[in-house]
Amino acid sequence: MRVPRHCRGFTLLELLVVIAIIAMASAGVGFAMRDSSQVALARDAERLAALLESARARSRASGVPVRWRATPAGFRFEGLEPSGQPDADLPEQWLDPDTAVADSAAGALGPVLLLGPEPIIEPQQLVLVSRTQPGKSVRLATDGVRPFAVQADAP
Repeated sequence: MRVPRHCRGFTLLELLVVIAIIAMASAGVGFAMRDSSQVALARDAERLAALLESARARSRASGVPVRWRATPAGFRFEGLEPSGQPDADLPEQWLDPDTAVADSAAGALGPVLLLGPEPIIEPQQLVLVSRTQPGKSVRLATDGVRPFAVQADAP
């Protein structure tokens, strides 16, 4: 007795295609559900690393010491001459208002980083935290020779 062709079921290829579609859909959902506060914190850390290196280069070029200091509303660079052009001055605010600097290395006025003018500076680090989610943190560090970089684990 033969089973009619329309009653046989799915082929292996059809099942593999369905499984592949389900896998891609679940991966897309996983990426869409990333923690936005951790992403914003990482984005602020990458931006700050670039700003610190820019200020470090300007300090070496001008021969003037430059310090970075955290403020309650953001941060500021001390020692840089204003360029007079709005796009050339370094920003002083976080991209995400939820970002703050951890107080672990804070002095009376907050953490301070010395950025130059010497080409080799002392090893320095800074921890950025989320104000609303204290468990979220990102560490920026330099060994004094290499540029500031975002570190994988915050202490």
